[in-house]
Amino acid sequence: MPLTGIEIFKSLPKTNCGECGVPTCLAFAMNLATGKAELSACPYISDEAKAKLEESSAPPIRPVIIGVGDRALKVGGETVMFRHEKRFENHPGFAILISDTMEESEVDSRLDRCKQLQYQRVGLTLRPELVAIKDDSGDAAKFEDLVNKVKQSNQCNIILMSSNPDILAAGLKVCADQKPLLYPADKNNLDRLADLAKANSCPVAVKASTLEELTQLTAKLTESGVKDIVLDSGARTVRQAFEDQIIIRSAALNKKSHSLGFPTIVFPCEMTNDPIKETVIASVFVAKYGGIIVLSDFQGHSLFPLLVERLNLYTDPQRPLATTEGIYEIGGPDENSPVLITSNFSLTYFIVSGEIEASKVPTYLLIKDTEGLSVMTSWAAGKFVADTIAPFVKKCGITDMVKHHKLIIPGYAAAESGGLEEELPGWQILVGPREGTHIPAYLKAWKP
Repeated sequence: MPLTGIEIFKSLPKTNCGECGVPTCLAFAMNLATGKAELSACPYISDEAKAKLEESSAPPIRPVIIGVGDRALKVGGETVMFRHEKRFENHPGFAILISDTMEESEVDSRLDRCKQLQYQRVGLTLRPELVAIKDDSGDAAKFEDLVNKVKQSNQCNIILMSSNPDILAAGLKVCADQKPLLYPADKNNLDRLADLAKANSCPVAVKASTLEELTQLTAKLTESGVKDIVLDSGARTVRQAFEDQIIIRSAALNKKSHSLGFPTIVFPCEMTNDPIKETVIASVFVAKYGGIIVLSDFQGHSLFPLLVERLNLYTDPQRPLATTEGIYEIGGPDENSPVLITSNFSLTYFIVSGEIEASKVPTYLLIKDTEGLSVMTSWAAGKFVADTIAPFVKKCGITDMVKHHKLIIPGYAAAESGGLEEELPGWQILVGPREGTHIPAYLKAWKP
C-alpha cells in the first residue's frame, strides 16, 4: 500500500522552508502522496528518510528511463489498472524499426520521417520517441555503422536489437552515452547482457517464451544487480499478447509480483504484414498496456491517430490542460486593436485564437488563469468573475498597450459586465459572442 500524506510527513524534516515549492512540509507530504511532487524537491531530507520513503513509496511497476536529456523516455511507474481509478503515469513510446540490411535510402527516409512527423495539439508537441535498430546481418561492423548513423542524424532514443551480445557491444561503443535499451536478454545470453547493462548503466529488455520463464529471467537479472528491466512475453499473436499484457499488469499491481513489476515492450510489426492492421493492433496496446510499441514504419496517417489516442489516455483527468496566463498578440495588434479575454482552458484558447486568426483582425487576447477550467465552469466556480478578472486586467499591462480601454468578455460571462465596469473605472465592458464561430463577424464590425 502506498504511504499516506501523514505517514510521509513523519519522515520529513518539518522545516517549512518552502524551497520545495509549497509553504509547509505537510503540504509537500500531501503532494508526494498524490504523485504531484518528487521527493528530490526537498533539499533537507536525510539520506535515511529518503531511502525509507523511496522504498516504501516505489510504484509496483518500476519506472525505466531510456535515453538522456530532455528527450529521454520514461515508461512504467504505473499504479492502477484503469485510468478512472487515478491516472496513468507515463505514456508508451513509439519506435520505428530499422534493420542493418536495409538500403541506405530506406534508412534515410525512415530517419527523416522520425524527425518530421511531429504535431502541435492543444499546446503540446506530439512525436515518436524511439528508433529500434535491428541486427539482421550478423555483421558487428555494419551494425555499429548504422547505430552511429542513427545517433548522428536523429534525436530519438535508441533500442539496440540483437541476440548476439558481441554485436550489441559493438553498437554500445558508439551510443552508450545515450543509454539505449538492450534487447533481448533471453535464457541463452542473460549473463552477458546483464554484464553489458551494468557496465554501461543501460536498461535491458527480457524476452521469454512463457510468463513463467519471464519471471525466472527477471529474477536472475535483479539478483545480478540489474534493476531497469523491460518485459517481452514473446507473444506474437494479438490475442496472446493482449492477454499477457493484462496478466503482467494485474500480477504487478494486485499480486505484488516483483518479477513482473516492470514496463513491457510489444511488437505489432511482427503480428501482421498489413500496415493498417498494424496500426489497429498498436492502438490496442496503447490502451492495454504497452510501455514501448515497435512499429515497422511511421506514416503520418497512421502515426497521428496513435499519438492522439495516447494523449487522450495519458492526460491526467484531474489536471485540465491549461495555457499560460498573459497577453497573446494575434496578427500584430496595435493601440487601436480589440482586446478579448477568456479562460486558460487550452481548448478554449485554441478555439478562440483560431477564430481570431480567421477573422484577419489584429487582436490582443488576454488569458486569465482559471486553473484550466472553461469559461462557464470557471464562472460558476467563481474563478472567472469581476473581482478576479479586474485585478488581472490592471496588472497584466494591457492598459498601456491600447488607448481605447474597451474589454470584450465572453458571452457566457455577460453577467459580470456590470461588476467589471465598477472594478475597472475608465473601461467599457463589451459582451462578445457566446460561440467561437461568431468571433470573426464580431471582430470585423469592431470600432475602437
